[in-house]
Amino acid sequence: MYKLGKYTSSDSMSELICDNFPMLFVMSRFGISPGFGEKTIRQVCHMNHVDENTFLAVVNLLVSGIRDETAEPSLPCLLEYLHNSHSHFLDFRLPSIRQKLLAALGTQDDKAVSAIIRFYDEYVEQVHTHMDYEEETVFPYVRSLLTGKKRGDYSIRVFCRQHDSIESKLSELKNILIKYYPPGNADELNAVLFDIFVCAQDLASHNFIEDNLFVPMISQMEFNLRKQ
Repeated sequence: MYKLGKYTSSDSMSELICDNFPMLFVMSRFGISPGFGEKTIRQVCHMNHVDENTFLAVVNLLVSGIRDETAEPSLPCLLEYLHNSHSHFLDFRLPSIRQKLLAALGTQDDKAVSAIIRFYDEYVEQVHTHMDYEEETVFPYVRSLLTGKKRGDYSIRVFCRQHDSIESKLSELKNILIKYYPPGNADELNAVLFDIFVCAQDLASHNFIEDNLFVPMISQMEFNLRKQ
């Protein structure tokens, strides 16, 4: 049964995960592993040196779809979370889906299979470009703000204008496979389709966190620096 209202630090971490299994991704990107017994969110965060306010801000935003204006997340902790999210997608999730696609679709000599893999590789390159920009431009800019300095004329508004929907092309691939997939192992194909559905949802959640938690925090920092 899903919890009504927001989660607090006194709630059980295991109940949070069992009620909302996508929070497994959140937990891992904060560096938290399973095996915490009946400990509360506060206890688990403390054990893993994670800022509990940041963890709860992310969790409650994803669960409710509404930003908790009373939350006081740590920007350095959120930056680390977003960086770990990028590593998860680029180094694990997307390569894993590609391997499963190849296993499900069979030989790449088939033109339809080759087209699907090429489409997927182009999508992965798009995700790399998107996340590399954040790692090489946005995050260093934010770290400079944390030291009380503003780098050049850049502002978070530039990031917002370039923050396109990177999950949309993955949705196209999902539709192509459902409607026109070439002969292959049906069980394997359904399994990889499920992974694609989950990945698209996870990418959308990642963007939602950036748009509704990360960007407002940076905008507020920029405003505070202008006032000084």
